[in-house]
Amino acid sequence: MRLVNIGFGNMITAERLIAIVGPESAPVKRIIQDAKERDMLIDATYGRRTRAVLVMDSDHVVLSAVNPDTVANRLCGKDTGDGDEEELEENE
Repeated sequence: MRLVNIGFGNMITAERLIAIVGPESAPVKRIIQDAKERDMLIDATYGRRTRAVLVMDSDHVVLSAVNPDTVANRLCGKDTGDGDEEELEENE
């Protein structure tokens, strides 16, 4: 089991991840709303702006304040996940 940092020390299991998408499109907003209504939404943004929406194979939807590219790099092992809080503060 490989864990991936999605920001602020929160982790997901890489093997259970289906998709990493941005939150801007209408279909993704509907996915988020549907997950919230089914109590399958996990908000890991710590009050920050949602930058990545992670769809899991368990039908859970996870919101992250880390950019989708950063999460993808961490999946590939190119980024360690250290310093994401500083990165977020610079972008705010």
